[in-house]
Amino acid sequence: MIDVTRLNGEEFVVNALYIEKVQALPDTTITLSNGKTYFVKESRDEIIQRTVEFYQQVGLIDLQAKVVDEDVETD
Repeated sequence: MIDVTRLNGEEFVVNALYIEKVQALPDTTITLSNGKTYFVKESRDEIIQRTVEFYQQVGLIDLQAKVVDEDVETD
């Protein structure tokens, strides 16, 4: 989960696993895989950084590297 802020100042959390698209239109827009769209104060780069940090916390980024390494070693 990542913390974000609506344009009206309300804070909430988004499950980063469901983020499909992040755009700057010029407001930052987060589109989830279920089609819901949120306009937030954070920049596109901030959302990307928070998402990467979340993936690292839950081990998704390291998991991909480990799988690739294991595939190379077994070939």
